[in-house]
Amino acid sequence: MRGAPRRTETGADGRLPVPFGQFIVKVHGRCNLACRYCYLYEGPDHTWRARPAAAAPAVLDRAADRIAEHASAHGLRDVALVLHGGEPLLAGAGRLAALTDRVRELVPAHCTVHATVQTNATLLDEARVATLARHGIRIGISLDGGLAAHNTQRTDHAGRPSWPAASRGARLLADRHPDAYAGILTVVDPQTGPVEMYESLLTLRPPALDLLLPHGNWTNLPPGLRGAGTAPAGPGSGRPTPYGDWLITVFDRWWPAAHRETRVRLFEECIALLLGLPAATESLGLDPVNAIVVETDGSIEQVDSLKSAYDTAAATGLDIFHHTFDDALRHPGVAARQAGADALAAACRSCPLLTVCGGGHYAHRYRADNGFTNPSVYCADLERLVRHIAGRLSDATAGAHR
Repeated sequence: MRGAPRRTETGADGRLPVPFGQFIVKVHGRCNLACRYCYLYEGPDHTWRARPAAAAPAVLDRAADRIAEHASAHGLRDVALVLHGGEPLLAGAGRLAALTDRVRELVPAHCTVHATVQTNATLLDEARVATLARHGIRIGISLDGGLAAHNTQRTDHAGRPSWPAASRGARLLADRHPDAYAGILTVVDPQTGPVEMYESLLTLRPPALDLLLPHGNWTNLPPGLRGAGTAPAGPGSGRPTPYGDWLITVFDRWWPAAHRETRVRLFEECIALLLGLPAATESLGLDPVNAIVVETDGSIEQVDSLKSAYDTAAATGLDIFHHTFDDALRHPGVAARQAGADALAAACRSCPLLTVCGGGHYAHRYRADNGFTNPSVYCADLERLVRHIAGRLSDATAGAHR
């Protein structure tokens, strides 16, 4: 998703910033669900309350202009356009299609726009899915698992379960428009059975799974780690590893399967990094962040995950009407996300797993008294997972040479 930087000034350390290649546009800032654990609407950040529910046409038009401007300035050959919310389908499939068409029309001829919408699937019906597919927009679904029992916290504002509508939407997508199916995003819950969770998701036939760690940090510890203390601890800390254990169980079900049932991005990216190959993920590795957000009022913000740390954590003070995305590249918060190992805690910089773990997800390093210069709150879990995958990879390599 990156081209060669051309215009952007170097930072104080002499580095050229990496141009943005992923543009997350909030087409609608509200959600038709009220998931009880939602870090966006139930977390410490309240900036969404003062913003319009839906992005106005002028905001979407200007966002398209700015994306094309950035792609042209940096000679980008690929751009990821992520249509997001809230629940983006509340804006209407037609509006999502129009924005995507506009971005494709404006970017240089050599630039390919890869468009995706991330939805809770409750509003997916034949007409909406057909519209999105016709306009080359792939559909990613957010679920807590493939069974009703996994999704009890995903209710609407009246407390009614979302699973019947969401499961219908997911199956419609798999049955009628598999080419438009991007995959399923699931947040890890160590209280669920890992194999049951994985196999239940397979019944929805996703081409890929994103298994994400809950957005917690050293000030607000995630479930399952709340008795583990709040002092940042580095590798070899001996902390409990409920998330690492859960992921390892899924890996050991996924890895030896007779055929690849689905892609699991976290596992694939860990393997790539262990082999010394590039891998683009917020959760692993040292690649600089190249994602930026446009909010419903046109504000330019850093990625939403930062909102799990504290109120206004993602804010930049910039907007698409008065600032370019190159201006956002110069923002200190973005620069910190592009600084690689230099931005990490000393314990991370000296860790033998540095190039694979990369310090973990940036938002998971936060502590109220010293910011983000800490190991991830999931450091022990990540260490356990990476070492386990490295061992399985080593066994497979040795077996192939016997």
